[in-house]
Amino acid sequence: MEEMRLQKYLAAAGVASRRKAEELIQQGKVRVNNKIVTELGTKINPEKDIIKYDEKIITVQDKKVYILCNKPIGYVTTAKDQFNRDSILDLVKVKERIVPVGRLDMYTSGALLLTNDGDFVYQVTHPKHEIEKTYTVTIKGIVQKESVEQLRKGIKIEDYTTRPANVKILKTEEEKDQSRLEITIHEGKNRQVRKMCEAIGHKVLALHRSKIAGIGIKDLPLGKWRYLRQEEIKRILAGTIEKKK
Repeated sequence: MEEMRLQKYLAAAGVASRRKAEELIQQGKVRVNNKIVTELGTKINPEKDIIKYDEKIITVQDKKVYILCNKPIGYVTTAKDQFNRDSILDLVKVKERIVPVGRLDMYTSGALLLTNDGDFVYQVTHPKHEIEKTYTVTIKGIVQKESVEQLRKGIKIEDYTTRPANVKILKTEEEKDQSRLEITIHEGKNRQVRKMCEAIGHKVLALHRSKIAGIGIKDLPLGKWRYLRQEEIKRILAGTIEKKK
């Protein structure tokens, strides 16, 4: 086997996405032949070198798995949590070492992908591939059409302006002083949908991701998971390849 960059090997082994693997290396959490390595340009030979992360020897798994989970509220989307909160990996238990593809915050439910294929993680999470994510969001107050137009065109939150989003008003309930929207974005900034709604003056009461990369969870009960079908995997990867052109 030819030499390869350490971060690519960690991603291929399902430890983390390539970007996150680079962070782990820089933080001194990865050892090559029992020596801490922090240089991102480090190359390894998988047939000769011993790579360790979290005191465990890391090997590339031959079988790639791709999973869709309907995440409940109250679960974090990290493999380890410093506060010992319930993790999505407590729900999705397989023999392969898998990682979440992107994140949903603890108080957001819905569609979440998991895999041990680092290249797949990169394809889905890199902004240039513009993978669609659709959310159903319940907000406090009656939303105005002018505010919806702001979201559609892009709105400034913190130090950046969001890209145009697809936004629909699903329902307004004057007696409850609530509105329900469907928002589809191509980005994945931290707590982006919540911040978008706050930017138009509405507090988020409930947030649920109903689709990711065009794959919905309508028939998948909350807290349950299933393997992606081959046609779904191919459709996701075909979409990211198309975006590269």
